Formats: sequence, structure tokens, C-alpha cells
Amino acid sequence: MVISIKDILKSIISFLLRWEADLILRKYKPKVVGVTGSVGKTSAKDAIYAVLASEFSVRKSEKSFNSEIGIPLTIIGCQNAWNNPIGWLKNLWQGLDLILFRKENFPKWLVLEVGADRPGDIQSVSKWLRPDVAVLTKFAKTPVHIEYFKNREEVVKEKGYLAMALKPGGTLIVNGDDEDALSFVGKIKEKTLIYGVEYKDCDIRASYPDFYYENEAVKGIQFKADFGGNSVPVKITGVIGEQAVFASLAGIAVGLSQGLNLVKISESLSNVVLPKGRMNLIPGIKDTLIIDDTYNASPVAVHSALRGLRDMKCAGRKIVALGDMMELGKHSVGEHKEVGESIQAVADVLVSVGMRTRGTAESALRKGMDEKNIFQFDDSVAAGEFLQNFIQKGDVILAKGSQSTRMEKIVVEIMAEPTKAKDLLVRQEAEWLLK
Repeated sequence: MVISIKDILKSIISFLLRWEADLILRKYKPKVVGVTGSVGKTSAKDAIYAVLASEFSVRKSEKSFNSEIGIPLTIIGCQNAWNNPIGWLKNLWQGLDLILFRKENFPKWLVLEVGADRPGDIQSVSKWLRPDVAVLTKFAKTPVHIEYFKNREEVVKEKGYLAMALKPGGTLIVNGDDEDALSFVGKIKEKTLIYGVEYKDCDIRASYPDFYYENEAVKGIQFKADFGGNSVPVKITGVIGEQAVFASLAGIAVGLSQGLNLVKISESLSNVVLPKGRMNLIPGIKDTLIIDDTYNASPVAVHSALRGLRDMKCAGRKIVALGDMMELGKHSVGEHKEVGESIQAVADVLVSVGMRTRGTAESALRKGMDEKNIFQFDDSVAAGEFLQNFIQKGDVILAKGSQSTRMEKIVVEIMAEPTKAKDLLVRQEAEWLLK
């Protein structure tokens, strides 16, 4: 195995950033919310931030800064310098400045997304990051990034290290509708809050989740948040899907754990801006509607998106533009075929992008989707150009795929206002646009 100079420099920078972040946490003693799971981390993080920011000084992970480098960057309060060595030196100096000179404006709360690409990632982070609140969102039968783990149980165990790292007197918050998240209840002695929709013993429950419409056009989701015999309405604009409900519930649970008022929490969520590329509603050309879910894709997230599409009222056709789901290892072929079966039951048209989704198209065809409504492309640019001419007034287009398939390029081609792409879509930074 050959180790490059770039890898060595990355390891050195990563070590120094972790060292600085640890010292900063010890010096300023902010309260920390750590969010992990296989699905819904970023949305939950943003909802939690919206709730806490209504009362406290808070900093959150930018985008999906959830790695051994991303977490320290958030704590220090600086950006990814990518391949700019001067930028990394500035980041390291910013961390050192916080250590040497006390800054009165350092946030009282940090909301940190904590991810795991490989075994040991969260175990390593938990040696120096001790959260006051740990949130477990959702796992899955086939979690994302599983190709680097022996099995899904290892994924669950790895992410569980965050719960085990709770400070004494901290709070564990789990999604009760997910068996793996729920399995951590009772494993630690700290206080636990359970949120969900279906689980019968939830502390915080979402009841009557549904879309809300204006002039027969879907605008977002709404539900009732129930806690301790009280119930308040919650309305989230510009996004649909069950994941937005669960993200909101995570935010509510964290707020309640800190003694915030349920009504005030609901009000703060009415203004929440959930992350780009996660079931966001974007107007399309020809009076169409795009469901932009292009940030990433795993089987559980795809099935969740399809359920959202299934239940939506639509004047035209329901079109699914799906890119390859990556990092599934030995599960890849079976999971792509299973998704094809679900698409056939939900959508009128399938536009597949990539070699792996050929199995998805074959499965949809075998389950009864008309062959003339199945279109296959090698890349998202070609698929977007096709959809420009194909879509009609009233159509709803769900666009989803793993990051490497760049499904946001389809959205750029068919959104009504492409000049707003930088503000509305994922991966619009110069570094990504050059790829």
C-alpha cells in the first residue's frame, strides 16, 4: 500500500484540528448535541438548530460536516479549505486563536452531525466528543456506507458509540419507529426521550401527518405534535416526506429536553430551512413540480421518497428520475431491483441514470411498467436534456441518486428558474461544478 504525501498531510491536519477542537471544548464548555444515524441526520440537525436558536446562541454543522475533519471545523467555526494549503493554515490559526485568546461570542450550544464511513470513525470521535444530548435518527435494513462494514449490525454498533459517550446527566433521544435506534433505550442510565409516529410508547408523537395545499398545489407538510397531554400544530413549508416529520420531531424532543415551551418550539419550526436536496419542492418548467431529493441515495431513503410521491395529489404524471445507489457492496444488485418494484407501483414513468439502475428498470418492467415509459441514460446531463422535452404541465418529477450520479444536473435543466440553482440546489460550489 502506497501512502501519498497528500494522505500524510491530511492526517497531520486532521490530528491538529481534532487536538484544537478538544481544547476548545474544554475551554468554552458549550453544550453539545450529537446527531447520528443512517438516514435523516442533516435534516434533524437543521430542525434542532432552528429550535435551539430561538432561545440560545447556537452553531451547527454546515452542510454535512460530519467527519473527522468536518466536526472539528464546525467547532472551530471555519470552512473546508479543500486543496488550498494556505486555507488550512488559516483554519489552524483560527483554532489556535480561540485557544489562546478567549472569545466572548463563542456559541453556548453546538449541534454536530456525526457520521461513520468506516469502522472506528465514531468510536474515535467519541473519545473526545462527549455530547450533552445524543440523537439517533434512523437506521435501515441496508444502511448507506455498509460496503466498508462486515454487516449492518456493525453499522448500528458504530453509530451507537455516540449514545454511549453521553455526559452524565445527558439525554438520549431516539426514533421509536426504528428498531435499531430503539434498541439503545435501556443501555445507558441517562434520561431518554422517544419520538415517532407509529411506536405506541412515544414521548413525543406526530399525529395526522399530511400534505398541505394552497390553490390545489402542494406547499409542504403538516402534523400535530403530541406531548404530555398537549398537542400543537406544526407546519413545514417547501419540503415533503416523512423524513421532514421525523426531523421536526427530533427538534421538538431536543427543545423539550431543555425545558422549552412546546408552542414556542412549534413556532420556531415554522421558519425552519431544511437542507438542500432533501425532498425540497422546486417549481419546474411547463408548470411542473420537482421533488429535489438529489443530495444522496440509500435504499431506505429511496423507499421513503417514493412513499411521499405516492401519497401526493398530482394533476399530471408521476415521474421518477433515479440515479445509481452507491456504497451498497454485495447488496447493490438486490436493492436496485427491489427499488424497481416499488417504482412500478408508484410512478407512471421511470428515468434511470447509471449502470446499476439498469437492474431497477428491468425490475420495473418485469412488475408491469409499460416499456414505453422506461428510459435509461448513462449520465444525468443526458437525462436532463431528455426530460426538458418530455415533461408536461402538471407532472411531478422526483429526482434522486447518490452523490456521484450528480442528479442535481437534471434539476438544473428542468427548474423554472435555473438562475436560482446556487441558492436552491446541492453541489453548486466551484469545486463541484468543475467535476
